[in-house]
Parts: sequence; C-alpha cells; structure tokens
Amino acid sequence: MELFTYFRSTASYRVRLVMAYKGISSTPHYVNLRTNEQHHDYKQINPYGLVPALTTKQGIIFQSLSIIEYLETFHPTPPLWLNDPFQQAQAMAIAQSICCDVHPLNNLRVLQYLTTTLNITEEQKNAWYHHWVHEGFKPLEKQLEENSGKFCIQNHLSIADMCLIPQVYNANRFGVDMSPYPNIQRINETVLELEWTKAATPEAQKDAIPQ
Repeated sequence: MELFTYFRSTASYRVRLVMAYKGISSTPHYVNLRTNEQHHDYKQINPYGLVPALTTKQGIIFQSLSIIEYLETFHPTPPLWLNDPFQQAQAMAIAQSICCDVHPLNNLRVLQYLTTTLNITEEQKNAWYHHWVHEGFKPLEKQLEENSGKFCIQNHLSIADMCLIPQVYNANRFGVDMSPYPNIQRINETVLELEWTKAATPEAQKDAIPQ
C-alpha cells in the first residue's frame, strides 16, 4: 500500500495513527500542501486534491474515515471497532463530529480562501478558527465528562481517539485556549503516552518542517 500524506494534515494524521496502532506498513508519498502540490500532478491520484489517499490492489481510497474503515476490515487486530453496538455508535459519533463539523471549517483550503479571496486579516482568520474549534469542543467536553474513561469511550481505544488527537494537535498549533477542556486534554495526553503513537506524529514524518 502507498499512503499520500502531509505531515501537518489532520486527516493524514488520523490514518497514520490507525496504521501505527495496527502495525500496518505503507510506502509514504509526501504531498506538500504549503506549495500547492495538491493542485497539480497529485490530482491524477486524487481528483479532490486532498490528503490522505491510500492505494490498494483494488484501487485508490479517498477520505480518512473510509481509509480507516478499509484498514479495520482487512486488519481487524488489534481492533479499533468496539464490540458493543451502542459504544461503537458513540465512538463514530465523536469521530464524525470532529471530521464533519469541526475540521472542515478550519482546514487549509478554507483558511486560504478566507485570506486570499475574502481578504480577511490574520486576526480575523484566527478568530474564525478558534470560534469553530470551541463550538465543537464545548459539547464534546461535556460528553466526555459524562461518559469517558481512560479514552473517549470508557477504557476502550476507538476511532474517536484516533480523530481527537490530530484535532487537538491542530488546535494547539493555532493557539486555541484548551483550559476549558480538561477531559479532552487528559485523553490526548493518555493516547500520546502510548509508544506506538510516536511514529505517527507530525514531527516524526520525513516531510516535517523544522520549527
């Protein structure tokens, strides 16, 4: 398998975490979003111009949640899906709230559109970013306060955690005040203490830009 990725891509980070957790190897191909490589030859791989993309023997899979579902189907051990249907639905709800409600409003192409097409200031762009992260994290924090354990869903590592960690990384990078979210921070720290996560972090990628 080949994984088209970018070190700071939140969606790519999700997939890298899952692959690291399951011990799945792939050949990485780095798509530099900072220099707009996604808008050129890469569109022959993924016409949407987004990362990640995963090549398989059957063809190419787009979108992180679809890739994760594919990996879980063909590499079910260690499991990411939860045995209890209700808990699995809860995990998927958290994953979708992050991937569908929070992340799309603050990914690179949206932020670039705000600044280059609508000509908003850097301060206004950051206000937009922070607003939508808080709108997503406030109800998530309440849900975790009531139902979480060691991880998002009790003590079971799930797709919810795989989606949460990259979004927290992104929020920290943009200076979002995380103090109102002790449970989100706790779970983030707990997962990142697991040894297998180290290889998936943005800083560990070969295309990472030194800070």
